[in-house]
Amino acid sequence: MVSAYWTDVVAADFAVPDDRPLTDLTAELARLLGSDDPRERHELALATLLTWIERGVYDDLLPGLGDGIARGLDIGLGERDTPSVFRRSLSAVVLAACIDRDSERDLVSPDTVLTWGDRAMTWLLRERDLRAYVPGQGLAHAIAHGADVLGALARSPRCGELELTVVLDVVADRVLTPAPTRLLGGEVDRLAEAVLHVLRRDLLALDVLEPWVNRIAAEAVPIQRTPDEDPYLGPADAQAFLRALHLQLALAPQPPAVRSDLLLVLIDALRRTNGAVLVDPGPEGAAASSGRPG
Repeated sequence: MVSAYWTDVVAADFAVPDDRPLTDLTAELARLLGSDDPRERHELALATLLTWIERGVYDDLLPGLGDGIARGLDIGLGERDTPSVFRRSLSAVVLAACIDRDSERDLVSPDTVLTWGDRAMTWLLRERDLRAYVPGQGLAHAIAHGADVLGALARSPRCGELELTVVLDVVADRVLTPAPTRLLGGEVDRLAEAVLHVLRRDLLALDVLEPWVNRIAAEAVPIQRTPDEDPYLGPADAQAFLRALHLQLALAPQPPAVRSDLLLVLIDALRRTNGAVLVDPGPEGAAASSGRPG
């Protein structure tokens, strides 16, 4: 019955029903963000909330909407391989839309946006369900959607130099968080995209960015400390992130002012962290490559 109700709403071009209060409708949609049915989550609940935000349905209620949606980031936090990840992940998508709506229309106070950002960043660093896709239940993608919130924060005029530096630190912390699996669902690309939004603000100088890159690069070299350790698992996300950021910075439209200088920093970091394969093809280079793990 719930699905049928919202199917009718979608079929009516997302017209807001007049048979129930908007607060009740919103609460039901927020709960459906956690459904284990991907159609209910994405095509009904998420699509409706994003459309209503875009059309201004919540413009006078945006602080309350964002606060309520942000509470969904805490539901089941710390769990792995449970359906609770869907509510957290899609709550992040809606919260990013709230931040972008404020950026367009100046609807809430700066403190409100920064509070949303604090809650989102705290959640992202504590998120332990790294699945991009759940067979039979669809996309989870919590880390990718967390990166999208960081991108929304970076675009927000509420965020200045200090807040943008914090966004970079959160990206680095997330990339370097030890995990039993790699991020294989495009998450590092979305995190790199969030960094591009930071860079396009042209507020952070190279003396901030270079140490940040080097912090990540320091953890991107395969080292085998014990015979049973996989030397490539630990640095894999850091290595993939550096490559993704280099690619996006090199090819991105609307490049930031710092692009040329930062590309040199990234190239140097990639040379240092890929020394085992970037060797002279002659005899001495072959000897050097023989010393790499595996």
